Amino acid sequence: MTDPYLDLLPRLRRIHRLSGAMALLSWDQEVTMPAGGARSRAGHRAALAEIIHAQLTDPEVGKLLADVAARDDLSREARADVRETTRARDRAVKLPAALVRELAETAALAHPEWVKARADDDWQRFAPHLAKLVELKRQEAAALGSVDEPYDALLDEFEPGLRTAEMVEIFAGLRPALADLVGRFTTPDPDALSLPAGPYPAATQGELSRRILTAIGYDFEAGRLDISAHPFTESMGHGDVRVTSAFHADNLLSGISSTMHEGGHALYEMGLPESLRETPAGQAVSLGIHESQSRLWENHVGRGLPFCRWLAPLLAETFADQFGGTTPEAIYRAANVVQPSPVRIEADEVTYNLHIVLRFEIERALFAGQLEPAGVPDAWRQFTRQDLGLDLADDRRGALQDIHWCTGSFGYFPTYTLGNLYAAMFWNQARTDLPDLDQQLAAGEFGSLLGWLREKIHERGSILTAAELCRDITGRDLCADDFVAYLEAKHGELNSL
Repeated sequence: MTDPYLDLLPRLRRIHRLSGAMALLSWDQEVTMPAGGARSRAGHRAALAEIIHAQLTDPEVGKLLADVAARDDLSREARADVRETTRARDRAVKLPAALVRELAETAALAHPEWVKARADDDWQRFAPHLAKLVELKRQEAAALGSVDEPYDALLDEFEPGLRTAEMVEIFAGLRPALADLVGRFTTPDPDALSLPAGPYPAATQGELSRRILTAIGYDFEAGRLDISAHPFTESMGHGDVRVTSAFHADNLLSGISSTMHEGGHALYEMGLPESLRETPAGQAVSLGIHESQSRLWENHVGRGLPFCRWLAPLLAETFADQFGGTTPEAIYRAANVVQPSPVRIEADEVTYNLHIVLRFEIERALFAGQLEPAGVPDAWRQFTRQDLGLDLADDRRGALQDIHWCTGSFGYFPTYTLGNLYAAMFWNQARTDLPDLDQQLAAGEFGSLLGWLREKIHERGSILTAAELCRDITGRDLCADDFVAYLEAKHGELNSL
């Protein structure tokens, strides 16, 4: 008799390899593909999406899963394979292949139109693509059975088991705390704390980013750094994890933050267990945990005073004319100015989650039928005025700023807030376990922190669920207490400098 688990594994590896090929097509489209290739690329991605869907919904996979699940002698890795594959397959079998194909094709065609629309501040160019994507995702939510709250199905794609009601509860507790922090810690005169004026050439910023990534542990033998319209990380599989960043001549910190953020994602992917490669158990457990890694490196490390002590001489070496006499404390203050901004990826830690609330409310309204795509720019302006106190001058810095919708990634945004909350809890535990962490970071020694993250999170893949992983590391369920306390302590200290 054959072992059904050993029969299942090659099928799972085939699906993983096909998904890696899809990731490569996506990376190429955003980084190197000529503009004229959009329609052909849409066909490539649609065909590949249909093949992956067929592989996952193959009745033989269902039979093997049932046979494996019935066993009581499974390893924890095998149990994770069954759990994750069953979840993915249960979603896939509810979706018609034609819908899967059309979604992939529509997203591929929407991406270049979004890039041009954002560059030209031309909402009408992107509007029909958004309308079609929303309609297709509504069909997807209906097929998945989310009737009372269609948005649940979209959240579940990125954070397994997450429900809209849970995010409503999280934001209900977090929003007033953030409003209080914004009121107390908004920087009165941010210009007085700004870094030396540029210009900072993109090529030089790219070299600086390479040095930062290398220092924190990114392996350039297994990845590369490029420039894209919106920073992102793409993993094609073990040994090929690529990052992009975006550099602005007049805003050096924006490029550093983007690089640290994407570096955090990449370090997670690079640290996944080699022994479980090409299996579900060997993949990242959720986008909330993934974002915890990017936000931890971007904010808890990259916006911390110890890191600024290491960064200051590097900046003085790279941009001698501008940073010859700039102190670490000056960089620290500039990196932590609290000032509402219309752009999410340039937002400070205190106001950042208000950007997520905005997107959560708009997406939820879109899929509840309370808002149509044509009304998104006005709704965006209204929320921006209400939650951030800003009047938007254009859609480029409003409803066109993010890449997520043109890829069909509705339901992704809340994982940024989950990531912030997880990151604060993990950071507190890391500081407890590594009592000299500040001294290490100030000296440019990032290995202990990376090693801790490898042991506690990366190397465990999807063996534990996100909730189980949080409890195992911290002894507690996810909550906002650590995050709010972190902001209180940090900005209280900054006010005293």
